[in-house]
Amino acid sequence: MLVLVDLDDTLCNTWEAGRYSVLRLIPYLLRRRKFRAFFYILTARYRELEQSREFHTLDFDKLVERVMSKVYAKISPDELDDITELVDRVFFSNLKLYPDAIPFLRGLKAMGARLVLITDSSTKWQRKKLEYLGIKDYFDALIISGETGHSKLEPHNFRLARRLFPDDEVYMVGDRDDTDMRGGREIGATTILVQRGYFRGRLAKHADYVVKDLIEALEVIRREHEKRAEA
Repeated sequence: MLVLVDLDDTLCNTWEAGRYSVLRLIPYLLRRRKFRAFFYILTARYRELEQSREFHTLDFDKLVERVMSKVYAKISPDELDDITELVDRVFFSNLKLYPDAIPFLRGLKAMGARLVLITDSSTKWQRKKLEYLGIKDYFDALIISGETGHSKLEPHNFRLARRLFPDDEVYMVGDRDDTDMRGGREIGATTILVQRGYFRGRLAKHADYVVKDLIEALEVIRREHEKRAEA
């Protein structure tokens, strides 16, 4: 059995931690009269990044840097350093595993599953998160878009996981339908959408199952696994 798992907003509260970073950034921007950047955040124009390759391959602080450089033609390196340092510090002080993450990972290991993390962002950023959260050793392989050069908007990383661990019984667990679920569907996986984080409430087009948390996802996998064993 092979289980592919997403990291951000599936195992940990990335969107919430990022939101705290942005909220702490707002007073900084207002004090320095960076009103255009403030309105960029206020009007949620960051949503235009969702389908961009950069959104899926860069660090969060690098994304903030790109946004600031986009909004302001001239911004000093010192200001950018201050902003990225603030964002990084606040982000990691608020980043946490969801309470069901460890029981989920341990439950899968107890079932004999191979676990592969498939995640978007830079190598440095995602590996730093894994070390900070203390979960790297649960995984048999890490597939990170910053290392492969392909984001989860494409099927490449899902196919790579299948090549690394050929198995007829494959599951994909994640929080985003148009990447995690669609990619899982591309390789014939049973797809399980966990509705939480930034993409919570979006229409599910590619999910075989929609669940509220990882405990429910684990039960789905256990049930499907038992059905296959009996067949």
